[in-house]
Amino acid sequence: MNQMTNPAATSVAVKDLRLAYGSLTILDDLSLDIGEGEFIVLLGPSGCGKSTLLNCIAGLLDITDGQIWIKGRNVTWEEPKDRGIGMVFQSYALYPQMTVRGNLAFGLKNAGLPRGEIDKRIARAAEILQIQPLLDRKPAALSGGQRQRVAIGRALVRDVDVFLFDEPLSNLDAKLRSELRVEIKRLHQQLRNTMIYVTHDQIEALTLADRIAVMRGGIIQQLADPKTIYNKPANLFVAGFIGSPAMTFLKGQIGERDGVRTFEAGGSTIALDQYRGEVPARGTAVILGVRPEHVAAGHVAAGHGAAGHGAAGHGAAGHGATGAGGAAAKVEIDEPMGSDSLLWLRFAGQALSARAPAEHGFKAGDAVSLGFDISKASLFDTETEQRL
Repeated sequence: MNQMTNPAATSVAVKDLRLAYGSLTILDDLSLDIGEGEFIVLLGPSGCGKSTLLNCIAGLLDITDGQIWIKGRNVTWEEPKDRGIGMVFQSYALYPQMTVRGNLAFGLKNAGLPRGEIDKRIARAAEILQIQPLLDRKPAALSGGQRQRVAIGRALVRDVDVFLFDEPLSNLDAKLRSELRVEIKRLHQQLRNTMIYVTHDQIEALTLADRIAVMRGGIIQQLADPKTIYNKPANLFVAGFIGSPAMTFLKGQIGERDGVRTFEAGGSTIALDQYRGEVPARGTAVILGVRPEHVAAGHVAAGHGAAGHGAAGHGAAGHGATGAGGAAAKVEIDEPMGSDSLLWLRFAGQALSARAPAEHGFKAGDAVSLGFDISKASLFDTETEQRL
């Protein structure tokens, strides 16, 4: 995990956290530093431990070992209400008998704040979230997106330093999720509070986060900014989890031709001279990971046949395949996606996907030549599954 700094220098610091139930360990020796005003997304599949980690930070779960610091203060054994956090859950959890104003005011009244301060905080939250016209409505009269805005507002009125979001958009349809992603991003840019956001949706993670912690089995697999996560995934799991459509994985081995290391699979050869990483010794079994947008498909040049070179050596991707076998592939499925198409290909006996312009002119059964932008590809060790 990432190295810890002085807890007082961070907004939220998780140090050597362990959570176990008897012999079952959920989180083990997990450490995480979150900077002041940073937007961190905990991303991973169901059961990876992301919501569990968030609940430990919130104080909703008692940890087995380790420490949790918030704003330079050790809050490991403090109650949730004393940690200086505001939490937004997947469920809106609004009081149906109360108006929006009543829901926003409820926690503040229980805390004993004067009426003037309560009104001031509600007015500020309503303005930020654009829910002023809804203040006198009850939850039953609100849409799902409006209810989630109210739930966010309930955390916002607490005037805390750290906001925790536990999959707040998962109950909404795709259009509302897209709209509220923008709202949450705008909210963070306006407030600059520290935000920790749990999701299994990679699009949410890539669009919202300053840094993403990709989790699996209670372990942070990679912690980095979205561009690094996408372009230089630390291992096969991260590479396969991030990206839609997903990265293609091709099994093969390292070869060499004219002094240049190559990737060889099923009689096809791809030059690796532009690879931005370590290329292992000749004969090493590797996995080549390449995203669809980094594969250029071209029509096979007349007279070259199915094994023609065409775009393979000089295609739009800029860095292609060479060799006696060329880089030929066959179109199996054309999947239109609006602005472009996703071509599902058979290459070197393996499945490969490539993006193509919407008016590409390919059809199922066509032979195509390929070009690979190897500078944006990834090589993985077949045993450790780590990126080389």
